[in-house]
Amino acid sequence: MLALRNRHFFLIDLILLPAAVGLAFLLRLDLAGVQVYAPAIPLFIAVAVPIKLIIFRWLGLYGRFWRYASVDELLLIATATTVSTIATATLWFGLILPLTETMGVLDLPGFPRSVPFIDGLLTLVVVGGPRFAVRLVERTRQRRHRRPRQQGLQKQVLIMGAGDAGSLIVKEMKSNPQLGLVPVGFVDDDESKRGVRIHGVPVLGSRERIPELVQKHKVDEVIIAMPTAPGRAIREVLGICHRAGISARTMPGLYDILAGQVSISQIRPVDIEDLLRREPVHTDVQAISNYLRAACVLVTGAGGSIGSEICRQVARYEPARVVLLGHGENSIFTIANELQWRWPRLPVYPAIADIRDPDRLRQVIGAHRPEIIFHAAAHKHVPLMEQNVAEAVSNNVLGTANLLRLAETYQVSRFVLISTDKAVNPASVMGATKRVAELLVQEAARRSGRIYVAVRFGNVLGSRGSVVPIFQDQIARGGPVTVTHPEVRRYFMTIPEAVQLVIQAAALGQGGEVFLLDMGEPIRIVDLARDLIELSGLEVGRDVEIVYTGLRPGEKLFEELFVPGEEYAPTRHAQIFISHNSGHAPGWPVNLEQMVEELIALARQGDERQVRAKLTEIVPEFQPEPSSEQATRGPQA
Repeated sequence: MLALRNRHFFLIDLILLPAAVGLAFLLRLDLAGVQVYAPAIPLFIAVAVPIKLIIFRWLGLYGRFWRYASVDELLLIATATTVSTIATATLWFGLILPLTETMGVLDLPGFPRSVPFIDGLLTLVVVGGPRFAVRLVERTRQRRHRRPRQQGLQKQVLIMGAGDAGSLIVKEMKSNPQLGLVPVGFVDDDESKRGVRIHGVPVLGSRERIPELVQKHKVDEVIIAMPTAPGRAIREVLGICHRAGISARTMPGLYDILAGQVSISQIRPVDIEDLLRREPVHTDVQAISNYLRAACVLVTGAGGSIGSEICRQVARYEPARVVLLGHGENSIFTIANELQWRWPRLPVYPAIADIRDPDRLRQVIGAHRPEIIFHAAAHKHVPLMEQNVAEAVSNNVLGTANLLRLAETYQVSRFVLISTDKAVNPASVMGATKRVAELLVQEAARRSGRIYVAVRFGNVLGSRGSVVPIFQDQIARGGPVTVTHPEVRRYFMTIPEAVQLVIQAAALGQGGEVFLLDMGEPIRIVDLARDLIELSGLEVGRDVEIVYTGLRPGEKLFEELFVPGEEYAPTRHAQIFISHNSGHAPGWPVNLEQMVEELIALARQGDERQVRAKLTEIVPEFQPEPSSEQATRGPQA
């Protein structure tokens, strides 16, 4: 039966469909009645069977692989049967019988009108039966051949979350017994789900029952199937599991699950990103695709953590081509190869260039004439830039000015600057230079009338040089884990979240706005360090020490999100905020271009003191050293 093909099903239908018609007459009229209507039965079969076969083929019934039939195929059979039944009854009673009566060609007795509909029900059985029998045989065969090699390899599993994700995971466990995972039950805080069964697996109670259920069912592992849950909820579940002495794994966040497709292979140990995540930003895909499709897109800093992710996400929307601009040949080589492998039809153009070199930039932009520029190239490390002030200015300010000048010259329609929350009331040279870059973008938007915008990030998890990889390295070496201050707090976001914001900002912007993500509450860095140590299976103070080293030059206890005087509001995406008057906040320099030219000249001369003074003149809120007031008043939003 497993070797049956669609041509075989066509032959089976050709045999069973006439039999269904005869059985419909027999069920409705009994044997004596069938004899009365015998002249009409062959003609009805001659009408009904061809109609059904034609409609079945038209709706794709003979183009399915029935070994993997599912609810979709069942709905297809039901639809095809309903359509063919209505078509047959309409043709028979609406055309053939009246026509034969009018013309007097045949003397057909008018059999009951319920016969075609009884035939429809029988058709559903004779069409669906053989096909789903193939599915049943295949499933039985899979179960027989996919059993774990040893009974002891089976793990008893609790699934935290009885939603769509949990349902898909249980379905895969049951379809693939060789995985050795046996779902004993769901745990869910939704009281309406208590006592119900999903794929035959019961919902046993709320998360508080996990310790009891672990003992009762001899559970080996808890799988957290809550891909959109906030970090607070993941922390609570993980804490319960730890107290119960049971390990826990989780599904990846929403950005890692494409189109709701979940598989066992995506389940992994809980990591720090799970504990920090929030409700994800839901991107307006239609708005994005409208401006990216068939456009030439240039990404600066394309080899970096953010730049390379921008390239990946942009590639999904079928741009005409993507230009990868960066200074490091190895990183550009890597992302170019990845894009060409994943999207072989996408034209990808690597361009090794320094954004501080206007002549080279002119060659690249003049050759490709991009319609959209995502500007991710920047120096971002706060302590390093405190020691390399001139470099911070030349890259973050001069580089941005060069790009904007050429963007206006070549009429680039959209320009998105990657900025930082450190640009708000900056205490560092890096933050001050990024604030100057924001002002340059807003001035260019005002001057050109085009969609030139900035996006402010918090700390990006997993980016090069970010705090999590540093902590992980320190833990791997046995510690200590170094934290600057017990009350230091930062906003966090994942790389995909950050890039979603960048791409969405270009769709939402009208020109001159600053966008930022609702990043939830800021996280204490010491809590982050403690979580990482515990997730590594170690204990703070016993296995790994946490040591406080003091704030470094340019660092603040907390970061702010808005410049004083900015008016902000949510966009149509509630998790993305927009500042409408960022370019006209108090302290806006009236002669910005001249002051920036002076700043760049001072940076070329290497006069660090004068550079800092000029930065303070352009950005009056720039405070080069942490103040005692910051150290005592605590974090602010």
